[in-house]
Amino acid sequence: MQTADGVQDNIGRIAELFPECITEANDQMGGGKRSIDFDKLRQLLSSDIVEGNEERYQFTWPDKRKAILAANAPINATLRPCPEESVNFDTTQNLYIEGDNLDVLKCLKETYLHKVKMIYIDPPYNTGNDFVYEDDFAESASEYLANSGQFDEQGNRLVTNTESNGRFHTDWLNMIYPRLKVARDLLTEDGVIFISIDDHEVGNLRKICDEIFGDSNLISVLSWKRRKTQANLAKNISQVHEYILVYAKDIDKAQINKVPYSEEYINKAFSNKDNDPKGVYQTGPLARPANSSNREYTLTMPNGRDITAKWSCSQDTFNRYVEEGRLYIPKEGQGMPRIKIYLSELPGMIPNTWLDDIASNDDASRMIESLFGTNAFFNYSKPIELISYLLKLGSDKNSIIFDFFSGSSSTAHAVMQLNAEDGGNRKFIMVQLPELTDEKSEAYKAGYKNICEIGKERIRRAGAKIKADNPLTTQHLDTGFRVLKLDSSNMKEVFYSPKETKQQDLFALVDNVKDDRTSEDLLFQVMLELGATLDSKIEESVVDGKTIYNVADGYLVACFDQEVTDEVVTAIAKMQPTYAVLRDTSLVDDATATNFEQIFKTYAPNTTTKIL
Repeated sequence: MQTADGVQDNIGRIAELFPECITEANDQMGGGKRSIDFDKLRQLLSSDIVEGNEERYQFTWPDKRKAILAANAPINATLRPCPEESVNFDTTQNLYIEGDNLDVLKCLKETYLHKVKMIYIDPPYNTGNDFVYEDDFAESASEYLANSGQFDEQGNRLVTNTESNGRFHTDWLNMIYPRLKVARDLLTEDGVIFISIDDHEVGNLRKICDEIFGDSNLISVLSWKRRKTQANLAKNISQVHEYILVYAKDIDKAQINKVPYSEEYINKAFSNKDNDPKGVYQTGPLARPANSSNREYTLTMPNGRDITAKWSCSQDTFNRYVEEGRLYIPKEGQGMPRIKIYLSELPGMIPNTWLDDIASNDDASRMIESLFGTNAFFNYSKPIELISYLLKLGSDKNSIIFDFFSGSSSTAHAVMQLNAEDGGNRKFIMVQLPELTDEKSEAYKAGYKNICEIGKERIRRAGAKIKADNPLTTQHLDTGFRVLKLDSSNMKEVFYSPKETKQQDLFALVDNVKDDRTSEDLLFQVMLELGATLDSKIEESVVDGKTIYNVADGYLVACFDQEVTDEVVTAIAKMQPTYAVLRDTSLVDDATATNFEQIFKTYAPNTTTKIL
């Protein structure tokens, strides 16, 4: 019913180091829970604790403690499948999730822990426009937007973040901090995150990332030239670039990939003066500087000339270079010998921080226009060429790519395009709040009532276009996506303390599942809870008139129908799944309930059974 409690996770880590500091306390429901004896912990750390008004290096802002609590607090929420809005629901490995991204991140945390190779986000910039994310998404999208107070009765937005409101930076920091805090846990140990940002918050964002990821895990701050033309109406200096912060989960394990050499660089730095059949090459010195630590000795050249110097190779290695045709001696054989470095053997060049020739915002607008016939839907979407470049740096061909501010789904588009180009099998997870479009906007007039509708339609159109443009190489390209929507828990609220439960309430709790929830809703809930990724293959079969779901080739088998008989239980047990799940009210009678455990002991002794 509830996502993981981040505080209890942290207590568990402290318990591993200082078990003597763990104690017990009452929780809000009248039960017990593990807690920290801070007095004892202070004693153990007394020589290092900094508290009170003592000066220390720190980055803080109003409500930072609440932001930390928001990251750790558990929620009662789930993700409900929406096959009718999906593309290739049964076979795709891509996900599109509608809902507030903090709650979605919490829902995904346990199942996708350490599984995401690369995160790219383009969060709302703090420019005085709207960016507010209300950290409470327990109802439907329409109820959420109404309850959050963001819109009046006419649908006009009420909350803006102008510099005059006194919380210009605070509101933005409280929004971004908990989301990055939870997102870090999803990254693989060699994973990386790329974050687009402009001048308004780049300084604060870097401090936040230093705290969450560790300042030693900063890989770089890239500068992307977003405009090809000068903004001559700028007040002082024309801003033509934005920033992309790049952090590693663990910089010692992360690897930023090389990038292909440009034609301009190849023509400038490589040549083939002797028509070497291996192609163009550079040359590198074999002799070392006089002050190097190499031992000085004599090498004999192919023409018999002896040269005494400090060398990077032995005479045998030198002779092998001669035999392989890798030796180059300038000045008609009288210069110092050099080794050929062939372009075909190089993995590429190290990327640098100045991205000035990739693509611009204008290119992104033209891409939107080519898909929708207008570029009025999104003014600030990122060009897919930029995101594709970042994908080449931070992912491999089988990576999971995550974007939890997905907007117009540029990241999904870039993932599909790059897969089409290099034969990759990257999978994307897009998350977007279903924020309503302005009734006066071109998007609304075109029938798109919220941003998610635009994002999903872009993926559909982009996928179709990629396949149409590359019919011979994209037969197996995954351009589909499973749509899931954040909602309150499928289960009725039964976690009350005894004193709050009245006798008349007991009959309402006979069936603990909400009336409007389907078997598919329950299936995806248990998939999240039991570690089956949301893109897992789902197969259905019918036994004795009851639907049985087989997830991930027997990892999870479930049946949520009523009046389940011994025959159905036996069929599930014979599949020998890792987990078997049924509803609490499923079994047809007491006899079946009695036989349930014995059936699994007989046919599937290693299966873990769960009752929902």
